[in-house]
Amino acid sequence: MLSNGGYATVSTTVTEQIVASNRRAFHDYTILETVEAGIALKGAEVKSLRAAQVTLQDSFARVEDGELFLYHVQISPYPAAHEPIDPLRKRKLLLHRHQIRSLIGKVTQKSLTIVPLKIYFKRNIAKVELAVARGRQEYDKRATIRKREAAREIARATRIARGR
Repeated sequence: MLSNGGYATVSTTVTEQIVASNRRAFHDYTILETVEAGIALKGAEVKSLRAAQVTLQDSFARVEDGELFLYHVQISPYPAAHEPIDPLRKRKLLLHRHQIRSLIGKVTQKSLTIVPLKIYFKRNIAKVELAVARGRQEYDKRATIRKREAAREIARATRIARGR
């Protein structure tokens, strides 16, 4: 008999090992919605991902023939791999059909784009977090930077005031 009344407890915590993140996307785009997708990888690409040899800079996702593909994600070739794989090839994203339809509707109607925010491992499966985003103009970027700096100044002033 177990001490908790006869039932074994199962831990439901899921650990995420973040491999790469696209911090530039938060500067260049206004993030409206995020969705998690699996990535179809070949051979030694998984080992390269585990070694964090991936770059998300200038990457984006596009819908083709009802399927979602990830472009310009550079996964460096694994040195001990037997067959070479193109590091910039397009990679298929694994989503449910209704999720793809929803993304298609948002991207076509509202002139939005799909950008990857991060690649990570969840329960030893490679995942990518995609964002439906709207591109920012230069003045929007400057306004965001101004707000962030003002918030830092306020936090710094309150910290100094509390310290005295």
